[in-house]
Amino acid sequence: MAKGPGLYTEIGKKARDLLYKDYQGDQKLSITTYSASGVAITTSGTNKGDLFLADVATQVKNKKFTADIKVATDSSLLTTFTYDEATPGLKAILSAKLPDQKSGKVELQYLHDYAGISTSVGLTANPIVNFSGVVGTNVLALGADVSFNTESGNFKHFNAGFSFTKDDLIASLTLNDKGEKLNASYYHIVNPLSNTVVGAEVSHNFTTKENAITVGTQHALDPLTTVKARVNHAGVANALIQHEWRPKSFVTISGEVDSKSIEKNPKFGFALALKP
Repeated sequence: MAKGPGLYTEIGKKARDLLYKDYQGDQKLSITTYSASGVAITTSGTNKGDLFLADVATQVKNKKFTADIKVATDSSLLTTFTYDEATPGLKAILSAKLPDQKSGKVELQYLHDYAGISTSVGLTANPIVNFSGVVGTNVLALGADVSFNTESGNFKHFNAGFSFTKDDLIASLTLNDKGEKLNASYYHIVNPLSNTVVGAEVSHNFTTKENAITVGTQHALDPLTTVKARVNHAGVANALIQHEWRPKSFVTISGEVDSKSIEKNPKFGFALALKP
């Protein structure tokens, strides 16, 4: 078990990954190659019905410095520069998406045995300021996430949450959207040898009085093959099978069925990620 409570984004992350990660409704291909100098180049393409999206990403690492540059089909250029461990536990990140002149921001992340802090400031005359902080341990953590628009003088969002981790169980509770939505999640490792996990997420909207429930599970058929399934309160069921056919290279096939609209054709997705 890692030391410290981590960052705010890690509250409930295990359950979110179990319930939503790797489910694919489109066709996606990703190929990564490495140059002799260690530069990683990743080419990705996604087919969304009649729309095809593609991007090329380059990552360069030099000791504690990492540069990520991504060019997409919409002619946008996403650049991220990361300097890790400037001092013990501190990470500095500079990012921007061109040609959007308002997208630039500087972020600082600090991890301590009893705290995790992340703060970012937009590189504009009237920036958006984000701050999140978590205090506690790797067992019990309590935190808040705040975003403030200095131009309008209003809070964009104010979230709070806590997480409890004990052996094979992780439970979290978050209050989001300025107190309008309450989310509770549960993640339980049933059998670590077969990577059998169950999880659930329940949310309640205080304004609309609506509830949403999603439950899911995963199980490793063998060391290289994993199956996952989930179903939500609306009767939509998803399942996937993912196989690591070579180290770090995955093929994923997923499907979706709406039990309340059986007459509709099921949706299928396919993803292939290749790494040398």
